[in-house]
Amino acid sequence: MLTKKVTDQMLKDVYNLLAEIDDPHEMEILLKDLCTNKELEQMAQRITAAKLLLEGKTYNQVIEKTDISSATLSRVSSAVKYGEGYKKYLKQ
Repeated sequence: MLTKKVTDQMLKDVYNLLAEIDDPHEMEILLKDLCTNKELEQMAQRITAAKLLLEGKTYNQVIEKTDISSATLSRVSSAVKYGEGYKKYLKQ
């Protein structure tokens, strides 16, 4: 849900900026400027959790490996099952 201050165009600007970067080191530089350390850690947890779920790991195994909360893991699991991004970009 967007707030009154965050517009669709602002989000499109983020997506377009990220889409321009094709070098991992350059992406690292931008993300370190754009995100807090905690936000980067949370993204890393979610990506790792998605990979593990795609490998067939159980919730308990994922939580043990990533220390992700069960609520966040549930959201990641739904995205893995019903979304497109994780499956497309975390190909097995």
